[in-house]
This record gives sequence, structure tokens and C-alpha cells, in this order.
Amino acid sequence: MYKTMQPAAAPPIKRSLAREFLPTVLSLTAGSVDVISFLGLGGLFTAHITGNLVILAAHIVSGEDAPFAVMLSVPVFMAVLLLTRLLAAGFEAIDLASLRPLLLLQFLFLTGSFILCAAAGSSLDPNAANAIVAGMLGVAAMAVQNAIPQISLTGAPSTAVMTTNVTRFMMDLGEMLLGRDPNKVASARRRAKHTWLPIVGFTLGCGLVAACEAAVGLWSLALPAGLALFAVVMGFAAKLDGEH
Repeated sequence: MYKTMQPAAAPPIKRSLAREFLPTVLSLTAGSVDVISFLGLGGLFTAHITGNLVILAAHIVSGEDAPFAVMLSVPVFMAVLLLTRLLAAGFEAIDLASLRPLLLLQFLFLTGSFILCAAAGSSLDPNAANAIVAGMLGVAAMAVQNAIPQISLTGAPSTAVMTTNVTRFMMDLGEMLLGRDPNKVASARRRAKHTWLPIVGFTLGCGLVAACEAAVGLWSLALPAGLALFAVVMGFAAKLDGEH
């Protein structure tokens, strides 16, 4: 009796490409956007919304007027997170993977921010309407990026909040050095393997774009926009779960 030959399963490209390298590209993007917005848009944090809360609280306590973009960033971030989840639910309803559309949405937000800043040139006033809109587009892009590991790359480390990653990495490093349970040590080693690259990527993004911002000002937003486009290409190159 001959056995029916089954077609070979598609290789797990998602894990090797998207899960391994996409978080690093996204962390580069977040680090670069955060530094540019802080230096060029009046101290606005686009990726670290908690930083905006600290700035806002400090201005309120000191009796100073808080920058409007800083005040607006928190509700914008929260609203875009909610809309992103609703959008992903819509994709799930029609059996469409959400990774590629969300990466494309992030790219469009960052491109819009870059166009507004480049059009204004070096004379951009951080309190002007176009600067505020540019900043909110950056905040929206980072909200989408923060949602991606929760929705589309489940299990991937954070790509925009490095405090969590650094804490997780150091705890895993301690487990690797001092742990006695082989299973826990192996789990810590696997997590550390996926966590250290986003940490390095975010740091490199911060340093690289700081130099670019000092040289060309807000034109340096071309770097995170280009990285976002590269992330879109990676998303389309990866074979996602459920595809054959």
C-alpha cells in the first residue's frame, strides 16, 4: 500500500525574518523618531509617551504653560492605539493578516510628518500648527508601532519602550549566569537572544539621528521614514501565518 504524498509545508519565514529582524528595524525607527521630535519639535517625545506625562506634570506644578503638542500627544496616542486595535479586528474579520497594513500605516504617518517638516525648513516653529500636526503624525506612527508586537508580532519584544527590554534582558542575563534550573536557563537564553537586538537598534537609532539632526535639522526625518519603508518591504517579503 502506497502512502499519499503530502506537499511540503512552507518554511517558517515569519519567525526567521519578521520575528528576528523586523523588531530591530522598528526599534531603529523609534529611537530616531524620538530624538528628532525631542530636538526639533520643542521637546516632544513621540515614542515615550510617559516622558510627555513627566514634562506635562512638571509644567503644571511649576505653574508654567505646557506645550500644546505635549498635552495633545497623550490623548492622540491613546486614540490611535484604540483605532489600531479596531482596524486589526477588521482585518481579522476578513481573514487578513494585520502586520503589513499596520506597517504601511506607520510608514504613511512618518512620511506625512517628514513632508510637513521638510516643507517648513529650518524656520519651523514648534508651536506652529504644521509643527504640531507633524508631531502628532509621529505620535500616531509610534502608537501603531507599539501596537504591532501586541497584535501582529505576538511574543516579540517591545520596539519602542526600552526600559522593559533592558529589565527583561538583565534578569535573563542573571538567570543565565546564576540559574540552576536548565529549563529556566534555556528560556532566559532564548528571550535574551530576541531582546538585545532591539535594545542595540534603539540606541543606534538615537545616536545616528542625533548626528543627522545636528547636520540637516528636521530633514533627518527622512531616515525613520526610510526605515519604515524598509519595514514594509520586510513585511511583504515575510510569509505570514496562514499563508501557503
